[in-house]
Amino acid sequence: MNTRKITDRVAWMGAADWNRRLFDSLIPLPDGTSYNAYLVRGSEKTALLDSADPAKCDALMRQLADVAEVDYLVAHHAEQDHSGSLPAVAERYPAAKVVCTPKAKGMLVDHLGLPEERIVAVADGETVSLGDRTLEFIHTPWVHWPETMCTYLREDKILFSCDFFGSHLATTDLCVTDEALVYEAAKRYYAEIMMPFRTVIRKNIEKVEARDVRMIAPSHGPVYDRPAFILDAYKDWVSENVKNEVVLPYVSMHGSTELMVRHLVSALACRGVRVRVFDLAVTDLGKLAIALVDAATLVVGTPTVHVGPHPAVFYAAHLANALRPKLRFAAVIGSYGWSSKAIEQIAGLIPNLKVEILDSVLCRGLPRATDFAALDALAESIAARHAGL
Repeated sequence: MNTRKITDRVAWMGAADWNRRLFDSLIPLPDGTSYNAYLVRGSEKTALLDSADPAKCDALMRQLADVAEVDYLVAHHAEQDHSGSLPAVAERYPAAKVVCTPKAKGMLVDHLGLPEERIVAVADGETVSLGDRTLEFIHTPWVHWPETMCTYLREDKILFSCDFFGSHLATTDLCVTDEALVYEAAKRYYAEIMMPFRTVIRKNIEKVEARDVRMIAPSHGPVYDRPAFILDAYKDWVSENVKNEVVLPYVSMHGSTELMVRHLVSALACRGVRVRVFDLAVTDLGKLAIALVDAATLVVGTPTVHVGPHPAVFYAAHLANALRPKLRFAAVIGSYGWSSKAIEQIAGLIPNLKVEILDSVLCRGLPRATDFAALDALAESIAARHAGL
């Protein structure tokens, strides 16, 4: 894609990655992604904010072909999808200084091999003048690494937010046009990498809202020309508010656990509780992460494999523990052949979740009337607790 004008002094650069389907060999990308860099021209100096993933370095370098001079290379985040092309850009502009937070300086040396003498560490709130344009650097740690920052272009009132408020979305739209599409992509992005840090993100949102922000330009996904859209969404996601929802990931090997899942889903629905069901044998784990953002209760359904939960359930429980969603309650349902320690093992996998463990239901072989009655009682218990939310 060609360079695209945002304002008279700001241009988008970078690349849409339409075909990428996996990030960090872990995170599904159903809609691809983009690597956004921004060129800011002042009356005296020019700055390039972020670069691009190494796989798209050639696209960025072509866009810079007509840019004779760059004075500052701003590295908001040391991760390679943003800074991976910095060595090539720094070689093209040997006089340019790389600007980053003090914590990022060592990371850029270690991860990218940048010469330490090229790097200038800036304090929180420090500014750099481009002549008639001013860049203000705002430290925003843990969105989602410890060294991250944003840049605020004072005169144009644009916040360049890097991963903060980003969305993995390949699109030809420069700014948000389909809010429903972007909302889901941004929520997926938040759920997968930001959710563990929601407490510190609240403080970072306060720092952002202390400025008059007219536009938010992230390093993934389209630009927000209506910042309230994404700011309001983030404030909801990072709050302690939960919804009358149950997330129910499960695996069933021979059908017994699935019979229990179907019964519990129906029992909860009859009691006015919304349920999001995920068969871990086929589900997109990003969808599961999205569902965990708002849910009040997690119910895990598992058969027993060698006395413990199914390996896919191990993975899902570990994922939930790492993402630290604001769940209030949890339970386990499932089946076993001769013995099971699934409940104890799953509880041990989620120490980061400060949840009340409800009475769980395990049956030997096929569920019987007493097991279905126990599931009804679990549904009643969940509905009663949700009523107080």
